[in-house]
Formats: sequence, C-alpha cells, structure tokens
Amino acid sequence: MSRISIMGGGAWGTAIAISLARRGGHGLTLWTHSGETARSIHATRENIGFLPGFTIPAEIAVTTDPEPAIASAEILVSVMPSHHVRASYQRFAPWLRPGQLLVSATKGIEDGSYLRVSEIIADVLAQQNLQLPCAVLSGPSFAQEVAAGSPTAITIAASDSAVAARIQRDFSSSTLRLYTNDDVIGVELGGALKNVIAIAAGVVSGLGLGHNSTAALITRGVAEVTRLAIACGGRGETLAGLSGLGDLVLTCTGALSRNRRVGIELGRGLPLAEVLDNLQGKVAEGVRTTTAALGLAQLHGIELPIAEQVAAILQGKSAIQAMQELMVRPGREE
Repeated sequence: MSRISIMGGGAWGTAIAISLARRGGHGLTLWTHSGETARSIHATRENIGFLPGFTIPAEIAVTTDPEPAIASAEILVSVMPSHHVRASYQRFAPWLRPGQLLVSATKGIEDGSYLRVSEIIADVLAQQNLQLPCAVLSGPSFAQEVAAGSPTAITIAASDSAVAARIQRDFSSSTLRLYTNDDVIGVELGGALKNVIAIAAGVVSGLGLGHNSTAALITRGVAEVTRLAIACGGRGETLAGLSGLGDLVLTCTGALSRNRRVGIELGRGLPLAEVLDNLQGKVAEGVRTTTAALGLAQLHGIELPIAEQVAAILQGKSAIQAMQELMVRPGREE
C-alpha cells in the first residue's frame, strides 16, 4: 500500500483519485484549493463543479490544507492547471521531503520560460535545495471515462526506470493500464502540444470543412509536434505512441475535449472571451500553451505553421482566413 495525495481537485485529479480507489490498497487524499469544492464533496460525495455524476468513495480524504496532504504522502500527483504549477510548488515546498515521489499529470508549457511542467517543478525545488524524482503521466484519457471505469491506456515517463515501474505498479488496475517510458521530454511535449492542434481541429469542425480537412490537420499536427519534440531532445517514436498520436487523436476528435470545443466555437465566429466564459471556470490548456509553444519553437529554430495560425485566431484573426493561409503555403515534401 502507498500513501498517495492528489494535488488538484478538478476533473482530472478527481478521476485519478476515483481510479486509485477502485484499484484499492492505497491511502488516498484529494487536496483542492477551493473550499467550495471541498464542502460539496463532503456533503454529496461528488465533485459537482468539475466531475458531476461520479461518486467519490468515502476512503478518499478531502482537504483544503496542503500540509497534511503533503507531509503524509509517499507519492504526490500534481493535477493543477499549468499556470498554477510554479506558485503551487512554492507553497508546497516547506512540507516536501526526501524520499517522496512526484507525478506530474499537468499538460502545458510555462509562458516566458518555455519550461515543461516537470522542469518548473524541478526549478522551484532547486531553489529550496531539494531534489525529488518527478515522473510524467500522460496519454489519451478523458476524466469522465477514467472515472466511469472505461478501459484506458496511458504512459508514465521517468528518467529512472525504477520510479516509472513503481508508479506503473501502484496505479495500474483492471480499467487503467500504464506503459512505462524513459523519454520524459517526448511524453511531456506530446501531451502539451496536442492541445494546440486540438484547437485547430475544432476550428476545422466549427467551420464545417469536413473529414478530409480534419484528417489532414491531425496528420500534419503529428508532424509539427514531433518536429519540435525531437528538436528539444525527445524521440520520434514516442510521439507515435499513446502520449503523442494517441492523445492527439483523442483530443482532436473527442466530444469531451475542451480544447476542441474552444476551436469549434472560434470557428463559428465567437470571440475568445466569450468562448472562455462558456467553459465556466474549466481550463483549456491549449489557449495558454499556444504562445509558449511558439516561443519554444523559436528558440530551436522550428517552424510550427498550425500553431502560428491558432495563435492568430486566438488574437482575433478570421478562422477561415487562417485555414486558407495554411492551404496556400509553398509546397514541400512530406
């Protein structure tokens, strides 16, 4: 048995907690910064604001106090939005201790620094003279389906194979299958960058451009994500796996994808502010990741034509004009 704390009470954090409880054998704590979320879970045993309709088992302790959640844990799973990771770990640092394992289940790139989430965590810990192993959990996994127990396969990546094997053993169940990988860069960038491509796929759908356009967009999106990941030190084969192609296809085509939904509404002509307001407090990571991805690409001299047009659409450019400009780019070999 492991003592596991899930740091983040949104849909994905709640789904991970439910999946771990279904597996059994662990001491589980779900931490949320929101008092309203915690009160709702205590009263109804549901996370009505983020994952309604799924019972949160009584064996999952719920708290808004990070100290007991962190101090008692052997494994901490961080599931907060990417733009809260740095501040969250600065807050968590006093209670972290040697011997703990960290798992990042957040997908994104930090604006300005262009750091991957595991790098943000390492940067904060280094300022505290603390070094803890950090694995990355990624892959095609809608929270609602994980919570429902639909068979799901994802990736756990860590530079230390023993760390990946430990998480694989502790998290795997009859409904959740984990594959290990040592390509942290490829896994992490695949998870972050697919959200940008998913916005573009949503735009294609919102414009009513058809299946040919969607297939082309996804295929060229794979090439775009792979190109940048390799330039950053990732492996191409990783991007052909669960945390690359698998996650990209799911997020670009699944009706539960918030990033795709953002793209659909932008394609239909809604302004970004209204689109984000329609998410009712939930996060579409691709909106923030787009700018960071372009900054990271510029550092490595990599061209990201789809991400460039997504950024322009987010800034108010006509969606149909952006798609037309992608089509009339100079010809090249595949």
